[in-house]
Amino acid sequence: MSTVPAEQRLARILAIVPWIAAADGPSIAEVCSRFGLSEEELMADLDLLLFCGVYPFTPDTLIEVDVDDGRVWLRFADYFRRPLRLTPPEALALLAAGAALLAVPGASGEPEHAETTTGSLGRALAKLEDILGISRDESLDVTLGPAEPAVLDAVRRAAAESRKLAIDYYSFGRDGRTERVVQPWRVFHRDGRWYLEGWCERAEGERLFRVDRIVSAEVLGDQSPDPPSRTAEVYHPDSSDPLVVLDLAPAAGWVAERYPNEGVETRRDGRTRVRLRASERPWLERLLLTLGDDATLVEGDPQVRAGAARRVLARYRT
Repeated sequence: MSTVPAEQRLARILAIVPWIAAADGPSIAEVCSRFGLSEEELMADLDLLLFCGVYPFTPDTLIEVDVDDGRVWLRFADYFRRPLRLTPPEALALLAAGAALLAVPGASGEPEHAETTTGSLGRALAKLEDILGISRDESLDVTLGPAEPAVLDAVRRAAAESRKLAIDYYSFGRDGRTERVVQPWRVFHRDGRWYLEGWCERAEGERLFRVDRIVSAEVLGDQSPDPPSRTAEVYHPDSSDPLVVLDLAPAAGWVAERYPNEGVETRRDGRTRVRLRASERPWLERLLLTLGDDATLVEGDPQVRAGAARRVLARYRT
């Protein structure tokens, strides 16, 4: 089951569909690489498209998806080939949605680091602006995700210019703020959020930062080393992190899908046993309190849940 909010998944699909249709049979690996998706996420989105169309939902009003030999084709229903007639409010809403899609990697119709206004989507939005009578200086400024625009701009500029970045960062896992100097490698959007990947000089190691948790960011003058060649992932478990084994009830099965793990096993009693690394104790405490009776701690510190519960109760008493 996807954990991405419906509106964010819709934005992703709206970016993917026209690109696949225009590419005429791109490889699944190429689509996943361009839009930062796993093959499982892409297949789930394509399965959803099979149910997209208009009343009366007959074959000629649905989108056709054809996957064969590692490639994918999309054939639009006849309804979607008709000229689109928009009212001014509809056109303005379409312009706003298109401006937001320009922030999705790969959605512009050009390579990831190319100028977005020159891609197919950028050119289409420019034409729509002309029809609506909106000049370039007055065009909509849409930011994708909850990150502060000034912070996101500084983070992206530091990565683009290979400059070190000083940040004031709130760590959800530790439940505290720290000041760090980061050598930025790349900035990417995943599952509705912006992420910064780079080398943290404070931790002396590779780290991933949620941009919406950066309180402030300042681009420094020091040059940053070139980033390593790798595919950006949201979380990289470390083998030195404590290992936790949980038995999950069916209602908590989403944990095995959402978080990186080292093995999933279906038990005879219908529960799922999952082995995962917990780098930060506060994160594990929150997870166990959220799951309640749907999770049993098989391996790990047995006092994690009890200790967290006592602190929560103490806060309520005061």
